[in-house]
Amino acid sequence: MEKPNVYFVSLGCPKNLVDSQVMLGKLEQKDYFITQQPENADVIIVNTCSFIQAAKEESIETILEMADYKEKGQCKALVVSGCLPQRYSAELEKQMPEIDLMIGTGQYHRITEILENRDRALKEGAKHPPRSYIDFPAFIHTEKDARVHTGPAHSAFLKLSEGCNRRCAFCIIPTLRGNVRSRTIDSLVEEATALAANGVKELNLVAQDLTHYGIETRYKENLEELLPRLCRIEGIEWIRLHYVYPDEFSDELVEIVASEPKIVKYLDMPIQHTNDRVLKSMNRRLTKERLFKLIDSLRARIPNIVFRTSMIVGFPSETEEEFQELCSDLTRLNLDHVGVFSYSKEEGTRAAEMTDQVNPSVRRRRQRHLIKILQEQRNQRMDAAVGTTAVVMVEGAAPESDLLIEARLPTQAQEIDGRILINDLGTTDIATIRAGDFVTVEITERANDDLIARLVSPVSAGLTIQGHRKNATRAAEVNI
Repeated sequence: MEKPNVYFVSLGCPKNLVDSQVMLGKLEQKDYFITQQPENADVIIVNTCSFIQAAKEESIETILEMADYKEKGQCKALVVSGCLPQRYSAELEKQMPEIDLMIGTGQYHRITEILENRDRALKEGAKHPPRSYIDFPAFIHTEKDARVHTGPAHSAFLKLSEGCNRRCAFCIIPTLRGNVRSRTIDSLVEEATALAANGVKELNLVAQDLTHYGIETRYKENLEELLPRLCRIEGIEWIRLHYVYPDEFSDELVEIVASEPKIVKYLDMPIQHTNDRVLKSMNRRLTKERLFKLIDSLRARIPNIVFRTSMIVGFPSETEEEFQELCSDLTRLNLDHVGVFSYSKEEGTRAAEMTDQVNPSVRRRRQRHLIKILQEQRNQRMDAAVGTTAVVMVEGAAPESDLLIEARLPTQAQEIDGRILINDLGTTDIATIRAGDFVTVEITERANDDLIARLVSPVSAGLTIQGHRKNATRAAEVNI
């Protein structure tokens, strides 16, 4: 029997994207055809996020946009999966009749079974087949689950674990995703090896908290054991660590990041605040003293290491003095990529029940003020990069022009940390440079949030082969 065409939309974080890729793998295994045109789809699936209010709004808007194809296209089933139905299935059942199926964060691997159950029920005359498939999240995919690698062929996400054991006062994630459940080291190495065999050169390690990888087995397997094994995989050149919490960052992990050439000298390390009272109110285990000591230790052992982090301003009861303390601390820390979020009051969290909520206008003012401080620091770092050379990874032709090549430093994560635009290739034929290649460039100027560069030497095999260690060290000196 001919299977329906499926159009897929994935929203939210990279961890959600991995779930989407597993769903696509399950669909392809069962011979569903994945279409790129929603008007040609018999089934439309929206994998949603509901972490904060803005994410919920984006999810609802996308669902309504896709629902239009039930009128102007050939869509017969609109499926909503992920965090939004996990959190709000009862409300969605009542308020959004456009949705035909809702699948929670612990049931997404059953996508083909659920579609087939609905199709069978309709053929048997059921007028109202079940709409919601929501249960306590317990599933995590392994290397045995089919997964369609979407996005650039040279870069992939590797999800180490699912769920979170922390109970930060502002966060709904443990409710949506359950407690930590980690994959085995062998499973991760096998999947990473398969990705490398298919052309992946950069592994982006993700979890709700990388430092809690293996916590449910009392760390019988842990991040410190996993990383050296991933580094030995042939073909993998860059390994990037996302969501490494600072309060449990071990000395051994510092040493591994410092000594392994394939681990890029970049850490995505959520901090949220620097004032001890606010951190305690957030139910964060970090202290200012611990934070400053860790960053000093990392910078001493890994000169010019680059940090990505996030901050929340306007958390309930945050005073003006505590906000100014945060501004002062971040000026002193001089971190590299800092996202600033205005506190979002989320029902179901402890922070939402706190009585001393900060006025939204005050939250927005604080957000603007801190962003301005951080942007000035960023501009100074980018100006200082002009004249330096570095090995970069080619992303492909820039959207602005086929004559511009877009690339990234090892200290720039895909899509979120800026880019390098190569506008001078010298005598090198642009057709010989492909996405995933490593080339050496000289940075010649700054253009707003981008850096402009000229090609110094063409394609290399990466940062870790003999002959390129000097370039890798030099690249680490470009501190943006």
